[in-house]
Amino acid sequence: MNDNLPRPPEPLLHRLLVVDDEEIVLVALQETLRREGYEVVTANNAVMALDILKTTSFSVIITDQQMPGLTGLEMLAEVKKIQPDATRILITAVLDLNTVIDAINKGEIYRFIVKPWLREELLATVKNAVQRYELICRNAVLQATTLAMNEQLRQLNQSLNEKVKLVEEQNRALEQNLQRMIELCLHTMQTFYPALGSQARRAYQICTAMAANLQLPPEQKQSLEVAAWLHDIGLVGVPRRIIKRWQETPESLTPEERALIHQHPVLGQELASFVHSLQDVGLLIRAHHERYDGQGYPDGQVGEAIPWLARLLAVAVGFAECIHGDLEAVDAIKRGSGTQYDPEAVRVFLRSLPKATVPRKEREVLLSELRPGMVVARGIYTANGLLLIPEGQRLTELAIDKLKNHHRVSPIHQTLLVYC
Repeated sequence: MNDNLPRPPEPLLHRLLVVDDEEIVLVALQETLRREGYEVVTANNAVMALDILKTTSFSVIITDQQMPGLTGLEMLAEVKKIQPDATRILITAVLDLNTVIDAINKGEIYRFIVKPWLREELLATVKNAVQRYELICRNAVLQATTLAMNEQLRQLNQSLNEKVKLVEEQNRALEQNLQRMIELCLHTMQTFYPALGSQARRAYQICTAMAANLQLPPEQKQSLEVAAWLHDIGLVGVPRRIIKRWQETPESLTPEERALIHQHPVLGQELASFVHSLQDVGLLIRAHHERYDGQGYPDGQVGEAIPWLARLLAVAVGFAECIHGDLEAVDAIKRGSGTQYDPEAVRVFLRSLPKATVPRKEREVLLSELRPGMVVARGIYTANGLLLIPEGQRLTELAIDKLKNHHRVSPIHQTLLVYC
């Protein structure tokens, strides 16, 4: 182990910072957490908390959202700069999905706790946060901890189900805006890693065709299609470089990086579970990387123990994510029948594919990787919004030279996408 890496304190000596402008809340949190063996420091405003953070390190920072001066999210954005390894938890009385997605996408928070909190939920969340801090500091193999986190997440999902009953009005509003939420998630994925958006559209078209072929009931059809849109949403917390290597050269991943990838279906399920109507979608997202032979992740389910719709989704995702052409992707699906994929799901896929309107595969390239004959999948613009190369144009030597010359004068920062 590198001696320069930060070393976490012993398990019972983890130091927690609790920030809230209500004294009674501070006392309640302090007493509850101290009984569990944590060292607890409190602050009644964000300015005091930030001053403390400049001189004292913490495993976990817990803060209320509504405070005078800086809000909880604004304070945690500063905490991220001062102590980036500390786990950040926000306590809020209002669960807003836009805020959730934005905060998680920026890496400003780790978890939400909704007021009024359950003691068991609070302690489970804090324990999970401390474990995350230890993993970052120790940089150890994550598999054993992942199994423990799965159980904790299951318990958290149960408590979320109970909590959702208390916020039915919010749930109804979220259900009415389901399409808007999906579009927001897709925009988040598209911005974070453009290829994820392309893969989601391809998987969605395949799933739509399979649902029609099977004449699925409306509820199952919607679950399968929404899961196809959102199956990779858990990857927004994974560094882009790791995603790229996972897709192109998965054998190059370290055990720690592979464990991080293997956690993304669980995180995707957790995000989907913020909306009560997406509980079934969350189960499909969690299981879309399970294998028919039991060698998948995160739970190692086997055969028909994997939900039927998840087995269909796995085939669609396998086709959508294949880095080779569509013909090679179909051959790979056929070879995986009975091992990676359910044979019946493969048969449904093969019957449905000719009727599916599948978008062309896209891939991200560097400016230096552009070659004559490539077709631009997204228009290329200057920093001021001037179109340089329109979507769908086939590149020539002259067009590539034009882009490179412009880049030397005014760098092009957007992600370049071409059709495979």
